[in-house]
Amino acid sequence: MKTKTLRKNKVNIVTLGCSKNLVDSEVIYTQLKGNGMNVTHESKKDDANVVIVNTCGFIDNAKQESIDTILRYVDAKESGIIDKLYVTGCLSHRYKDELEAEIPMVDAFFGTNELPRLLKTLKADYKHELIGERLLTTPTHYAYLKIAEGCDRPCSFCAIPLMRGGHVSRSIEDLVIEAKSLVKRGTKELILIAQDLTYYGLDIYKKRNLSELLEQFADIEGLDWIRLQYAYPAGFPMDVLDTMAKYPNICKYLDMPLQSGSSEVLKRMRRGITREKTEDLINAIRDKVPEIALRTTLISGHPGETEADFEETYQFVEKMRFDRLGVFTYSHEDDTHSHSFEDDVPAEVKQERADEIMALQQDISMELNQNRIGNTYKVLFDRKEGGYFIGRTQFDSPEVDNEVLVPASQYVRLGDFANVKVNRAEEFDLYGEVVL
Repeated sequence: MKTKTLRKNKVNIVTLGCSKNLVDSEVIYTQLKGNGMNVTHESKKDDANVVIVNTCGFIDNAKQESIDTILRYVDAKESGIIDKLYVTGCLSHRYKDELEAEIPMVDAFFGTNELPRLLKTLKADYKHELIGERLLTTPTHYAYLKIAEGCDRPCSFCAIPLMRGGHVSRSIEDLVIEAKSLVKRGTKELILIAQDLTYYGLDIYKKRNLSELLEQFADIEGLDWIRLQYAYPAGFPMDVLDTMAKYPNICKYLDMPLQSGSSEVLKRMRRGITREKTEDLINAIRDKVPEIALRTTLISGHPGETEADFEETYQFVEKMRFDRLGVFTYSHEDDTHSHSFEDDVPAEVKQERADEIMALQQDISMELNQNRIGNTYKVLFDRKEGGYFIGRTQFDSPEVDNEVLVPASQYVRLGDFANVKVNRAEEFDLYGEVVL
């Protein structure tokens, strides 16, 4: 009679979705390591017998990627390549009952707030002494720091509150302790993330407290860059800009998803702001921090978006000339306010509109980049690839923004800064040479 060979557990964590999910995976990773377990992240080898898939459930494409990934590991389990498959994250939280019924080969599904139960299932203890400690899956020189969880905004199209709950800020004290710990281990750039950074502190300090948090971070010795991602335009705390202008280690960069340039669409989206007020805000931001790089994202094809609405958004982008911009096509999400509307913009029209905006942005980005030729910038180098060292200026976030390339014949150390003089520009990349 054949008996199955017992394997010592090795866990592979697979992360899908945004940087907030990545932080969650790093917390799982840290807790399992703290329990003495053998853990990897995004391993390309087939040597792990336990897999945890941390899913995204934000829009249709992300949900499909999560389902496809789960099914790939279900096949691996049925083939005997892995023994156990666990699923956590946003998709699992939102559709747990349906997933359990449809994919019974998964050993267990967990919600976004069920880390202790996940650890218990893996026969690991939840170690309170590891709270605030984090083993990174990113290169050591930069790290994402989640300053709050959930969201209280009423955006009609967004399912995040259904998956992550209401806004909950972390205390300044805990965040500073974690930031100092990361810097001590080599982190030079902290990227502050939350569903809405600008809401920070309202729940625990009864006021918007992002500016005070930034001041505390700016005083940490060895922290070269502090970057802000995911700011909300309505009720934007202008004192943040004074703090940004005051401290050289706060990047002159702001990621502020605006979603549309049409006042009518913004009203349907329940964003609490008009196009005119948005333009006033952008102009005020640029007045206070003249060199700031503004990144935004837009949604094309929200229910009721007419050709005139789209034209208004197109003209808005043309006028505002954002440094960085991305476009999503609208996804009709269950249980959101927008789901009560008819999804009346055909998929091909949504994509055509998105493509038109991105073609416009490509031209804008090319022109802005051309204006950088001859200038010298401080660049943080992330990786080496295809005969180039590749890095970023303070105006660029990892993975989503422009990059700076210098020939590999010019020696730089990965994870270090160097001054680079730009000698060539493309739509989304700069090329240059290291200067002393």
